[in-house]
Amino acid sequence: MVDMWWIREVWAVFRRSLLMLIVLSFMGGSTFTLFGTVDRVRHYSNPYEFDFLGWTVAAVMGKSTQAAVGTSHFLAEQDRNDLVRDYMALVGQLQSKRAELEEAFGNPDSLQSSLDVRRVGAELTQLVAEADKARPIVESILQEQVAIVLADLNLVSRGMIFPPVSFGFAQLPSSLIVSPREMIRQDANISLRVDLPLEEKVALEELVEGREDVSALIVPVGGLGTYPTMILESTSLVWITEVIAHEWVHNYLAFHPLGWNYSRTPELRTMNETAASLIGLAVGRLVLAEYYPDLLPQTAPPTTTENSPEPPAFDFRAEMRITRLRVDELLDQGAVEPAEQFMEQRRLYFWENGYRIRRLNQAYFAFHGAYADEPGGAAGDDPVGEAVRALWDRLDSPALFLRRIARMNSYQDLQAEVGLPVGN
Repeated sequence: MVDMWWIREVWAVFRRSLLMLIVLSFMGGSTFTLFGTVDRVRHYSNPYEFDFLGWTVAAVMGKSTQAAVGTSHFLAEQDRNDLVRDYMALVGQLQSKRAELEEAFGNPDSLQSSLDVRRVGAELTQLVAEADKARPIVESILQEQVAIVLADLNLVSRGMIFPPVSFGFAQLPSSLIVSPREMIRQDANISLRVDLPLEEKVALEELVEGREDVSALIVPVGGLGTYPTMILESTSLVWITEVIAHEWVHNYLAFHPLGWNYSRTPELRTMNETAASLIGLAVGRLVLAEYYPDLLPQTAPPTTTENSPEPPAFDFRAEMRITRLRVDELLDQGAVEPAEQFMEQRRLYFWENGYRIRRLNQAYFAFHGAYADEPGGAAGDDPVGEAVRALWDRLDSPALFLRRIARMNSYQDLQAEVGLPVGN
């Protein structure tokens, strides 16, 4: 009799993935926003947009194969962890080799350039083949480790993690962010092709701004709440574990009121992103503590008054907060052009201090300001992020926090929950 186990496993993964694809196509998350000027903006961005359907179909089939093979289940824990560490090192070699190839292309000695390009290209091809072979099992291991931590936190439904943790390493699309000029508000977030050159990004920003009288900015992203989620390949396991959990939270919220209402107001978007950031950081640290304890970021010991270090010469978060507060003040006064002039002055100031910000505008703050898991920065004195952090601090566990905030339909719900005066 033929063993049909692997067929049932493939079908089960495919059904779950198809369900998530359908739901996430219509619900909130860190990828889709369909309100305001987005339809007009897509008139310009359509030729450059990322093919989510094609990527998702390929990713779902890849995950189905992973589930059928199930190689990682038969490895000892130390072997699994070693595979993950080896893969991170391999990604580092890939990054170095790609930089070497770019340098070889730029060599003015055409003969040496040709020789180096051929040699480095062959080495890069070999590394890519090694990474392609190792990537599926490393993804499977990390999925399982994050899922175990989520289960330990009691984030289970009917005995299972739902939605299942599923992600794929990928070169991520960039996002076209659009905000009105007279206020800071994300009106569009459109994912663009991975291979879009910088020159075309700049031209698209200028086209949208010129035709629609808005603020536009194309930004890189580290993860996208598709299903499976897309995670940027990196050598930092600290960052990767955090982002896997962050994007899983978006998938979780897609089945709850907070996720359904992701795009309805700027406050709800900030609630979504800040909640995902807080959970992502907590879960990521727990994964490291359980499986990779030597990689846990070290906290600095408290210092006494006598040996307190000098304050940093340049505090990015503090300076960005100052910038945001002044921009908000100018925009509240209707001084749009002075606000834009001020942002350019501050961009140059950041640049001089080592922070290479290409453009600092309303769209920049509309995107970065929603991630308010820490005070200050691009969020300024946004009370929404502060209220989310207050809810986080008062509850006993990440599971209680996530279940509580997931049920909220509005910022007013959050205000009432943390005892703030309910207002607009």
